[in-house]
Amino acid sequence: MKNFFGFLIILSCFPLLFYLSGEIFQEIEAAKAFENQMKQSIELPTITSALPITLLDKDNNVYSEEYVEWRQPMPLENIPQIVKDIFIASEDSDFYEHIGFDLSAIVRAFVINTNEQSVQQGGSTITQQLVRMRYLSEEKTYERKLMEIFYSYELEKRYSKKEILNMYLNEIYFSNQVYGIASAATYYFGKPLNELSLAEIAFISAIPNNPSLYDPLKNFEQTKARQERLLQTLAEHQIITNAEAETQKSLPIQLNVKQKIQAYPAYSTYVLQELKWLIAQNEGLNILIANATTEQEKQQLQTQLQDKVQGLLQQGAVVHTALNPTKQLADEQAINNILSIPELQASAISIDNATREITSIYGGKNYKKFDLHRAYQAPRQPGSAFKPLIVYAPYFEITDYAPSSTVSGGAYCIGTFCPQNYGGGLYGQVSLSTAFRYSYNTSALRLYNTIGIDAAFHYLDKFHFRSLDSKDKTYAAALGGLTYGVTALEMADAYTSFIDGSYSQVHAIRKITDTEGNVLYKWPTERTVIWSPKTVRYMRQMLTEVVTNGTGIGLYTTTNYIGAKTGTTNDFKDFWLAGLTDTETAAVWIGYDTPRSMEALERYQIHFAIFNAIVD
Repeated sequence: MKNFFGFLIILSCFPLLFYLSGEIFQEIEAAKAFENQMKQSIELPTITSALPITLLDKDNNVYSEEYVEWRQPMPLENIPQIVKDIFIASEDSDFYEHIGFDLSAIVRAFVINTNEQSVQQGGSTITQQLVRMRYLSEEKTYERKLMEIFYSYELEKRYSKKEILNMYLNEIYFSNQVYGIASAATYYFGKPLNELSLAEIAFISAIPNNPSLYDPLKNFEQTKARQERLLQTLAEHQIITNAEAETQKSLPIQLNVKQKIQAYPAYSTYVLQELKWLIAQNEGLNILIANATTEQEKQQLQTQLQDKVQGLLQQGAVVHTALNPTKQLADEQAINNILSIPELQASAISIDNATREITSIYGGKNYKKFDLHRAYQAPRQPGSAFKPLIVYAPYFEITDYAPSSTVSGGAYCIGTFCPQNYGGGLYGQVSLSTAFRYSYNTSALRLYNTIGIDAAFHYLDKFHFRSLDSKDKTYAAALGGLTYGVTALEMADAYTSFIDGSYSQVHAIRKITDTEGNVLYKWPTERTVIWSPKTVRYMRQMLTEVVTNGTGIGLYTTTNYIGAKTGTTNDFKDFWLAGLTDTETAAVWIGYDTPRSMEALERYQIHFAIFNAIVD
C-alpha cells in the first residue's frame, strides 16, 4: 500500500518537475542572454557631455562663454587630497577594498527597504554612483540596482581605482547644471579648487548627496548643516582633528556665484557663425557643398558639417579672436546714439588693414545675442557701392584705360534695360574719374558691357560673396541690382583688396584650440593677388576723389588716406558706404528691416556719421 501511494506521489510530481525544469531552463537562457547583453552593452566610460566654448579677445581675456552645463574636468593629481578624503569617508569608506559594490551595504539596505516596503536606501559605492550617472536612471527598483551592480563590477575590471575616482569627481552633479568638483569651485566661489579653504571644499562637497535639498542657492542652511556633518566625518576618520573640524565649521561661507560671461553679443554671435565657416573650409566641406549636384547630396554634406561642429562643441574649445573690446564698445555706443530715428537700422564692420581681422562689428540697434545679425545675415541691394568691385577695378585690370580716359554719360540701353543717372541727368564724354565720382549709371553700364558679364564675375568670384545667386549674372548687377543683395561683411571683405591688391578672407577668429592649448583650426594666412599695382593705384585715386570732390564729401579720417564709395538704391531704400583709410577698411549700411523710402533722411548723411565714428 505504501509503495502504491509512493508511486502515486512520484507520478503526480512529474508535471511539477516538468514545469520546474521548464522554468529553470528559461532562467538559464535568460541568464545567458543577460550575460551576452552585458558583454555587448557595456560601453567604455568616455565623457560625452558638452564642455564650455570660451571666446577670448585680442588680449586673451574671456568675453563670452557658450555652455548649458558648466564643466571643468581636472586630473586627479591636481585635485587636493582632502577632496578625495571627504568623498571616500562620506560616500564609500571601503572604496579601495571592494570590487565595485559592497555586499554588506547592499544587504543592510535590503533589510531596511524590506521593512519600509519600498526602495529607500541604495548602499551605493562610488563606482555604482558613477555607473548610475553615466549609464542608468535614478529610479529605485531592484532590477535597476542589479544592472548597476553588474556594470560596477565590469567597470572595476577595466579601470583602476584612481581612474574611477577621477571620473567620479569630474562628473558628479553639484546642482545648477554644474558637474565636477573643479567646476563647483569656480561656480560657487569664483576661484580655482586649490584656492578654496577646507570649509569651502566641505561646503560644495555637501551638494552631490542630494543636489535639490543641498542646492546652496535655494537651501543654504541645509547645505551648511551637511557641510558641518562632513567636517565631523573627517574628524571621526582622524583625517583632521576635532579642533580643526570645529574651527572650519565656524568659518563664514561667502558665495561668489559665477555669472555666464556674455559680453559683446554682436561680435560673439558672428564668431560662432564664422566658426562653422572655418570648420567647413578646413575640412573641405565648403567646396563639396558648393559643388553638390542634388539637394539630397547638399543636405547630407551640411549634416556632416553640423556633426563636425557638434563634435567641437562636445569636446570644448577656446576660440581666440581679434575683438578689440574698447573699439567694439565705442562703435556700438556711437552707432546706437546716431540711430535716433525709431525703427531705422544699420549694420557696420571695421577691419584692420594689416591683419585683415575684424576688430568690431555692428549687427543692429541694441543688438541682443542671436537676434537677426544684419552685418552678415541681412543682404541688401548695394547700389553704386558695388561698382568699384564689378565694373571699375575689372575694367582697369583688363584694359589699358586710366581714370583720365573718357566714357559717355548719355542715355544707354541694353535691350529693354535702360537705367538712368541720378536725377535723370544726361552727360556727354566725361572722364572715368568723373563718372565714378558722381556715380553715373549709364557710364558704368557701358564699361561693364565692354568687359562682359563673365569677365566681371570672374573677379567678383574671387571674394566670399555668399549672398550672391547664380541668377545675378545680369546687366543690372553693374549698378548693384542683385537678386538678394550683399551684406556689410561681404562688402568690407572685398574692399580690403584695394589696400594693396592682395586678398585673404577677413576673419574674427585667429585660431581655435582645445582645452590643452593644441591648435585645432585656423584660417590660412596666404593672400592672393587680385588687382595689379596699376589697378590699385587707379582705384585708390578715384575712391579718394569721391571723398574730396564727389558723393562722399563729409567723410574724414585722422590718417593720411581715405577713399570711399557711396551707394543709394531705388526709391532710397538703402544707403551704403564702403571705403578705407591707412589703417582700416569699413562698410556701413542703413535702412529699415522692411524696406521703405529714406529720401527725407538723405540730407542728414547718417551713414556718413557712422563711417566717421568707426574708422580712424
